[in-house]
This record gives sequence, C-alpha cells and structure tokens, in this order.
Amino acid sequence: MTLSGKRAVVTGGGRGIGAAVARALAGEGAAVAVTARSRDEIEGVAEGLRARGRPAHAIVCDVTDPDSVAAMAARACELLGSVDILVNNAGVARSAPFLRVTVEQWEEVHRVNATGPLLVTQAFLPGMLERGWGRIVNVASVASLRGARYITAYAASKHALLGITRCLADELAGTGVTVNSVCPGYVDTPMTDENIERIAAKTGRDAEDVRGGLEEMQPGGRLITPEEVAHAVMTFIPEAASSLQGAELVVRGGGAR
Repeated sequence: MTLSGKRAVVTGGGRGIGAAVARALAGEGAAVAVTARSRDEIEGVAEGLRARGRPAHAIVCDVTDPDSVAAMAARACELLGSVDILVNNAGVARSAPFLRVTVEQWEEVHRVNATGPLLVTQAFLPGMLERGWGRIVNVASVASLRGARYITAYAASKHALLGITRCLADELAGTGVTVNSVCPGYVDTPMTDENIERIAAKTGRDAEDVRGGLEEMQPGGRLITPEEVAHAVMTFIPEAASSLQGAELVVRGGGAR
C-alpha cells in the first residue's frame, strides 16, 4: 500500500489505538493530523511522526462540541490542504449495573462515542464527496455486536456507532467514499488501564486480578494490541478496498461473535 499524497485525520489520536493508527497511516506515506482534548498527548504523537520524517500535525478538539469540531476541521484542511481519510477513534468507556446507570453517564458516553463521530464525519464528508474519494473508518467494539453485563451505556453507544456506519454506507454507495467499522475486543490501552483501576476501586479487587479476568475473557487469552487494531483499520484504506462498504471487521483473537 502507498498513501503518498493522501491526508488523514485521526480522532482520539494521542494514545492507544489512535496513536497506533496515526503511525500506521504515516508509515504508508499519508500526512496525518491527530486530534484529542489533551494537547500534550497529541503533540507527542505528532512530534514522534515528524521525527521519522512524516508530515504530522496536532489539533486540539472536543468531538462532542460542534464549534470545536468545526474549528478543528477548518484547521486540518488549512494544514493538510484537504482530508481524504478519517478515522473516528475518540471514545470513552463507563461501566455500571443497569440500575445504577445515570443519565449523566449515559449522555456522556453517547456524546463521545456516537455524537462525536457524527459531527466529525459531517465536517469532512462533503470534501470527500466533492473529490469522489474518501475513506472513513469508525473504531467501534465487539460491544457493537453483542451485549454484556454492566456495560449498558457503552454497548448502546457502540451499537449506535455501528448503526451510523451501516446507514451512511447505504447513502455512500457508488460515490467513491467508503465507511466501515473495526470492532475490537479488550485492547491493551491507557483507557483499559483506567477502567481496570475503576473496577478495582469499586470492587476492592487487585488491579492485576481484574486485568487477568479480562484477559481470560478473550479467545486468545490476552488483550488485543493497539497495533493489531491499526492493522485492521488499514484494511479499509487502499484503493482495492473500494467495495468494502458498511462492513465490520472483528478483532478479538478468535472465536465466534
């Protein structure tokens, strides 16, 4: 694959999956803008890419805020010229028994995981349609495909993201722009570490025991790496992937959905 001349934006690009995706895109020649709320994290990722001789930029953005998204999109187009590839990766995870799910938790998770991708995609899609080429990849979750205990708000938001992907895919048929989803299981990221710490604090269990329990839940007996998710994202990017539309690629180390 060569992405020389292509321009990409990765949300949630300061760490974990987003940083791995940014490295993968840059490694194939794309100019990349990474966005997140934390300036220090995205500046670190962009600086690392520039140190490898890759064009990279950091743009602070809160994907839940329409004004922030509009400003980020304008800045990305100013820096890159235009945007051909969008990876909607920004996300949050919260857990609670169903009867303890608060409206605040529900709305926070949906704003980031579903409204965010909606706003960011709306910002960049017109340019892709005008040029007749684009790639949009939404980082969803295995929780987009099935439920589990204690993740009602998270699973519902990721089901919503998958619904957005499928509906938009129907609208984009024949335009040269594709939209697809990657659905990983538990990934070894700082967000997972934070969730492990929250679970340990709530239950009184040792954090390593919590991590071990999550690993045992995975078909391969380990957490997925960010680089493995990035590899799955890259599956949808090449010219040869133009017929992949509205698909979801599950990354969980084996087993049925």
